[in-house]
Amino acid sequence: MIRYKTLFVFVCLVILFVILKVFYISVLSNTKYTAMSKNNRTKTIYDSPVRGVIVDRNNKPLAINNLGFTISIAPHIRDKQKLKKLFNMIQSRFANIDINETKKLYKKNNSPYNHNYIEVIDYIPYEEFFRHYTVFNSNDNFKITPANKRYYPYGKVASHIIGYIGKISAKDIKNDRRNRHYKTIGKNGLEKFYDKQLKGNVGVKNVVVNAMNKEVQVLSYSKPKSKNIKISIDIELQKYISLLFDHNNTAKDEPALSGAVVVMNIKNGEILSAGSYPEYNPNIFVNGISYDKWNDMINSPDKPFTNKITHGLYPPGSVIKMAHSVGFMNNPQTVNHKVKCKGSIIVGNRKFRCWKHSGHKNVDTRKAIRESCDVFYYEGSLISGINNMAKNLSMFGFGKKTGIDMPREFVGINPDKKWKKKKYSQTWYLGETVNASIGQGDVLTTPLQIARYTASLAYGKLLTPKLNIEKKIQSKDINATKKQLKLIQQGMIDVVQHEKGTAKNGINTDVKIAGKTGTAQVASISQKVITRIREKDLKYYKRSHAWLTTYAPFDKPQYVVTVLLEHGGHGGGACGPYVTKIYNKMRDMGYIK
Repeated sequence: MIRYKTLFVFVCLVILFVILKVFYISVLSNTKYTAMSKNNRTKTIYDSPVRGVIVDRNNKPLAINNLGFTISIAPHIRDKQKLKKLFNMIQSRFANIDINETKKLYKKNNSPYNHNYIEVIDYIPYEEFFRHYTVFNSNDNFKITPANKRYYPYGKVASHIIGYIGKISAKDIKNDRRNRHYKTIGKNGLEKFYDKQLKGNVGVKNVVVNAMNKEVQVLSYSKPKSKNIKISIDIELQKYISLLFDHNNTAKDEPALSGAVVVMNIKNGEILSAGSYPEYNPNIFVNGISYDKWNDMINSPDKPFTNKITHGLYPPGSVIKMAHSVGFMNNPQTVNHKVKCKGSIIVGNRKFRCWKHSGHKNVDTRKAIRESCDVFYYEGSLISGINNMAKNLSMFGFGKKTGIDMPREFVGINPDKKWKKKKYSQTWYLGETVNASIGQGDVLTTPLQIARYTASLAYGKLLTPKLNIEKKIQSKDINATKKQLKLIQQGMIDVVQHEKGTAKNGINTDVKIAGKTGTAQVASISQKVITRIREKDLKYYKRSHAWLTTYAPFDKPQYVVTVLLEHGGHGGGACGPYVTKIYNKMRDMGYIK
C-alpha cells in the first residue's frame, strides 16, 4: 500500500512539473520568445553612401568615384566541384584576378553561422564587367552588387593637398565604431580633414526576411547621404607649377627639384595653388601599397610623402627680416635703428659675418630689407633681446598653427629663453639671439607660415588660410601702423626693382612684384673659414635652402607667391625664375590684370 502511495505522489509531482513548465513556456516566457521571433524574421541592412567628390574652384573633379561591381558567392556550398566551377567562371573571364586570394576569402568567411553572401572580389571596373553581367547575375550562387572606387584624375598633381583614402583598419573601427559600416576612410590631406562629410551617413534599411534569408518586406528605409567639397585650388595653375618642378632639374646627377610653392589670395586667405615637391600619385593607395614601395617613399631623402607646405620645417633665413623690422620700430629703444655695416660684428669671442664681406656701410630699415644686411639685424637684436623678438614673431603667426583646413599642421619653432629652458634645461646665449635675427639657429617655419606672414605685410591683417571655399574668412590685425607697413613694402619693392635689390637679377616680368629673398643654411660654417665656398660648389645636400616670398601687384596687392627650393642656394637666383613664370601664368589666366 505504501508503495502505491509513493508511486502516486511521484506521478503527481511529475504532472505538476510538466504543467508548470508548459505554463512558463506559454505564458511567462511569451515576451522573451516573441522578441526572439521578431529578431529571427527582421534584419537591419546598412548601406554606405558613395563618397563625396572633391572639385576645384572651377568645378573640375579632383577626387571622384569610378563605377564597377562586386562579386559575392553564396555561403554553405559543400560541393567542391560546384564551388570549383564558380571560381573557374571568375578566372576564365577576369584573368587579372588572383583566384587563390578569392578562394581564401571565401574559405575564411564561410562560417556555419554566416547566412550572407560572401564578397570575394570588391571591385571590377564597369566596362570590364558589364559584358559578363548577365552570365553572373543569372546564377543564384553569385550576388552582383554595384561598387565604386576612388580615383584621382590628375594623378600626383596637388596630391599633398587632396590626400588619399585607404581601407578601413581595425584601429579605425576601434577609434569610431561607426567606421565598421564603411570600406574606406580618408588617410591624408583633405580626404582626411573632411572625411566625415565626404564619407557621409550610412543608409539604414529594416527588412523582413524568410527562412532562406531573402527579403520579403521593407519596414523602413533612410537613404545614405554624403557631401561634396569645393576647394579654392585652380587645378590648371597647380598643374602648370607641378610641370615647372618636374622639368627643371639642375643637373643629371642630382635629384629632382624638392621644395614647396604657395599661392594665396591676400584678401580672403584662399589657397589658389599649393604644391609640395616631389609629389606622389595617390591612386596607388586606393587598393593598398606594397611594403617595398612604401619603404622607398618614406626613406627617400627628398621626402615625397611629406607635405612640406604644412609639415616641412625650415630655417626662414632672411625672409624673416621684415618681421624683425616691425619689431624694432615698435620698440622705443630701436625705433630709429640704423647701423654702419662693416661686414661683421664680434659677440664674445665669436665673429658674426654679414653675407657681404665688405659690408653695406650706412644702413636704415629700407636698405636693410633691400640688400638684406645681416649686421642691421644683428645689432638690433642685441638691443631688443630674444623675448621681445619672439613676442613680435608670434604676432605674425610664427610658432603657431595657421589654422588651414589640413590635418596635423606643424607649428614650427619661435624660440625664446623659456622655450630653451623647457626643452634643453639650458640658459639662452647672446649668440643665439644674433642667429635668430636672420632666421637661423632654432627658428623653424613652414612655407605656409611664410606665405601667410607675407600677406599680412601687404594687407595689414593676419589671415587664416583656407581650402574649402565655404569656410568663413578669419583674420586679425597686426600691431603695425600704415606708415610702418609702407616702409616695409618700399623695402620689398626695392628687393625686386632696385639695382642693388637681392632679387633684381632673378625676376623678369612686367607684373609689379614686391618680395624678399632668403638663404637658409643647413650646415654650419666654421669660424676658421675666411672665404665662404660658393653654394654651387657645395655638395647638393650641403647647400642652403632658397626662399623667395612675394606679393603682387605691389600698388594693389592681390596674391602672395612663396617659393622654397630645398638646397637651391641663393633665394633670388634660384627661386626668381619660378616666381616669374608663376606670375606670368596667373596674368595669362586673368588673375592679375
